[in-house]
Amino acid sequence: MKSMNEYINEAEEVLLHTYNRYPVVFDHGEGVKLYDLNGKEYLDFCAGIAVFALGYGNEEYNNALKAQVDKLIHTSNLFYSVPAINAAQALTGVSGMDRVFFTNSGAEAIEGAIKSARKYAFTKDGNTDHEIIAMNKSFHGRTMGALSVTGKKQYREPFYPMIGNIKYADFNDFESVLSQVTDKTCAIIMETIQGEGGIYPAKDSFLKDVRKLCDEKDILLILDEIQCGMGRSGNMFAYEAYGIKPDILTVAKAVGCGVPVGAFMMSQRVADKALVPGDHGTTYGGNPLVCAAVCEVLRQFEERDILKNVNETGAYLYEKLEMLMGEYDCITAHRGRGLIQGIELDPNKKKASQVCKNAIESGLIIITAGSDIIRFIPPLIISKEDIDNMIVLLKQALERD
Repeated sequence: MKSMNEYINEAEEVLLHTYNRYPVVFDHGEGVKLYDLNGKEYLDFCAGIAVFALGYGNEEYNNALKAQVDKLIHTSNLFYSVPAINAAQALTGVSGMDRVFFTNSGAEAIEGAIKSARKYAFTKDGNTDHEIIAMNKSFHGRTMGALSVTGKKQYREPFYPMIGNIKYADFNDFESVLSQVTDKTCAIIMETIQGEGGIYPAKDSFLKDVRKLCDEKDILLILDEIQCGMGRSGNMFAYEAYGIKPDILTVAKAVGCGVPVGAFMMSQRVADKALVPGDHGTTYGGNPLVCAAVCEVLRQFEERDILKNVNETGAYLYEKLEMLMGEYDCITAHRGRGLIQGIELDPNKKKASQVCKNAIESGLIIITAGSDIIRFIPPLIISKEDIDNMIVLLKQALERD
C-alpha cells in the first residue's frame, strides 16, 4: 500500500491547486472521529465544513443509500420520483416553505434564489433593471451569481465583471441596508448567521426590521442557511429564533449529510410569480439517490431528537469556550450559538491558521472562518465528553508555536 505522503504527492500532480490542503489523507470515520491511512485518530470539530451532522459510519443512513443504489439512482427531472416527493414534503414540513427545487450544491441553490427573485420582479413590472442588496463580509459561494452577492471584494475582483445591479450593505446595520434601497430593489440576501465572515448571528432587531421593510415594499428576503441551518443553531433553521420567515430559503450541506444535494425553497406567493417550465433546470438535481439521503437525514433528526442534543451540547460548548477566553489573552472574542461558534484571536499573538495546523498534529480537526477566527462546527451528535476532549487538544494547539 502507498504511504500517505505518496498519495499527497500524486494529488499535487493531478488536482488543480485551488485548496491549501492539510497533509492528511483520511481513510474512514466512526461517530465524531476520523482516521487517516496510518490509523491515527482525529476528533472532528469541522464535520466536512458543517456537512456530516449525523457523524460517520451511521449504519441507518448508509443502509438507506445502499437500498436506493440497488433500486434506482437517476432518471432526470423529466419524470417524478418517490424519494424526491417525500424529501420535498419533509423539507417543506420542517421549514414552513411551500415549494422546493433540489440542486447539487449550496452555490447552485443561491443561483436559483437569485434567478427566482429577479423573475418575481420581472413578472410584476416587466423591467430587467432590478437590484439585489447583499451584505458585506458575507459568503454565498464560488459560482458567478453566488460570488456576485458575496460581500468580500478579494473573492470577486479577479473575476469581474460580476452580474450587475448588486449593492452591498453592512450586516446588522439596518440604516446601512435602508440607504441602499431604491424603487428597483427586488431582494435582500443574507446569511442568518454569517459563517465565513466570522460567525456573526443576525441581531434580533436587525432581522425583524429587514423583514418589516421587505413586507412594506414587496422586496423578497432571501436567507442563506446553507451552513447555519439544519439544526446547527439549535433551531431546525436559525430564522425560527427570530419569529420571522424568509420568502426564499437556501439549504445544502447537512441536508444530505455527505451526498451532493442542496435546495432553494420559497413561499407560494413567490412561486406564483417566479420560475415556470423552461426558466431553470438541472440534470442531476434531486435524483432518487440524494433525495433518499435527505429523507433519512430528516427522519433521524426527528427520531433522535437532534435539536435537543444541539441545545444541550451547544450551551456546554459556549460555557467551555468562555472559560477558555478567560485563560488565554490571545482570544479576544467568542460568539455564535448552538454548534456554530467561533473564537477570535489577536493575530499579533496567535495566528488562527497556525493553531489549526497545530491542532491537526494533535489529532483535532478545526478550521478558520476568515483570517483570525477559529470555527467550531462539529457533527450535531457530539457529547459533552467530546467537547472536554476538544478543549484539551485545543489548549495544546494554542500553547505551541
